[in-house]
Amino acid sequence: MTKQHILMAASEAVPLVKTGGLGDVCGALPKALKQHGHDARLVLPRHWAIDISKCPRKKPSFAMGVHMGDRVVWCGVYTTEVDGVKTYLIEHEHYFGRSGLYDDGKQEYLDNAERFGFFCRAVLQLCKDVGFAPDIIHCNDWQTALIPAYLKTWHKADSFFEKTATVYTIHNIGHQGVFKAHNLPFLGLAPGDFIQERFEAYGEINFVKGAIYYADCISTVSPQYAREILGPVGGSGLNMYLERRKHDLAGILNGADYDHWDPKHDQFIPARYSASALKGKRICKQELQKEFLLEEDPDIPIVGVVSRFAGQKGMHILMQAMQEIIRQMRVQFVFVGCGEKYLEDFFGGLPGEFPGKVGAWIGYNDEKAHRIEAGSDFFLMPSLYEPCGLNQIYSMKYGTLPIVRATGGLKDTVRQYKEHTGEGTGFLFDAPTPAAVRDTVGWAVSTYYDRKHHFRAMRKQAMKEHFSWDDSAKNYELLYQKALARRAGWH
Repeated sequence: MTKQHILMAASEAVPLVKTGGLGDVCGALPKALKQHGHDARLVLPRHWAIDISKCPRKKPSFAMGVHMGDRVVWCGVYTTEVDGVKTYLIEHEHYFGRSGLYDDGKQEYLDNAERFGFFCRAVLQLCKDVGFAPDIIHCNDWQTALIPAYLKTWHKADSFFEKTATVYTIHNIGHQGVFKAHNLPFLGLAPGDFIQERFEAYGEINFVKGAIYYADCISTVSPQYAREILGPVGGSGLNMYLERRKHDLAGILNGADYDHWDPKHDQFIPARYSASALKGKRICKQELQKEFLLEEDPDIPIVGVVSRFAGQKGMHILMQAMQEIIRQMRVQFVFVGCGEKYLEDFFGGLPGEFPGKVGAWIGYNDEKAHRIEAGSDFFLMPSLYEPCGLNQIYSMKYGTLPIVRATGGLKDTVRQYKEHTGEGTGFLFDAPTPAAVRDTVGWAVSTYYDRKHHFRAMRKQAMKEHFSWDDSAKNYELLYQKALARRAGWH
């Protein structure tokens, strides 16, 4: 593919700011595209959580006027470089100077439509103000979903964007950006766009629905999830609109950023190790047991969980199975996560109920997440749905066998254990039920104790798996070419 000018528009990206897998993808993909010779750049809101003072080679903010539907909003722009990628930060204290990115820890911000509608318009104004005419604007999730519509409506006759195509990536179709219709004047969406085929959904504005209509091409983060969202359950109400665009839809598996997730050079773990030298993993397990006040016994398997405590992640199902698992099996659990209060209370209370058997830390801590990946024997993900998932990929690199539900990217990346041969990289189950979780954890634990040679062989197989952003970047290059062709035919 010839060199392209690509702008990644996102609400979060590592290492600057992250709440989930979206941040991992939007931090890693521009870097991979740049390594392929493209002029790939990144634009983010300047969230309060981003410490500008720590950004390398930053340039002072310049002022920028952003035309919204019923007013002009002024903001600042910082320019910096992160991992070799030129990065722009849109600064607006009222919109982005908040402790949370999307919510205050309890509920979503009531002005999210205004906040991210402004960000979408600011992305396009930024291109013009810095003279960067992108061939591709790669938009991600509902926070940037208005960009394809703005390009095809506000900028329809704008020669600056005449050849600019959009790719819209759905990271999680469960989050669609649905807002009250009174936001229409500020957003500048025309009455002709507030119809069922585009943005209107039961009298409200659906950002993702509009992006599905206007984007030149659409992607999601695994082949299995691309198939699932075309169905009535997986599509969360948008399957019929995706079906109309299925020839422009691609499922591209996320890669793993092994610069940050590799036990051979991970600075967050107490000892480094590799598939051929596993002594360091034993040390990591010992230190994990100490850190979480577990019984210090190298022969007891540890199951790690790092997750949002939310329905999508299946944590309520695990909650119903935990008591039986702990009482019936010789196994330890370590939890790091936060989310719904009743789940925080339950998992946070388990160490008191089962001292020495369960450890928990309520909240998210990246260093603890690394240490759990390194020190655990298994990693549990009982997700109801999982567009791609990255923790199962990280787990395999760390020799920590995944126990996962066979959905989305989990099904695409984890190979089922075959008890008669010892082949596989993890343990999968189909039914989203407490019994299925219990039985599959039991299967993994019995393999650990009763088929040690299989467990060791699986660990080595898992550590050899490689999910490269280089491969993902090649697939996106093909999709960008398709999007450019679609854009050329748009009238």
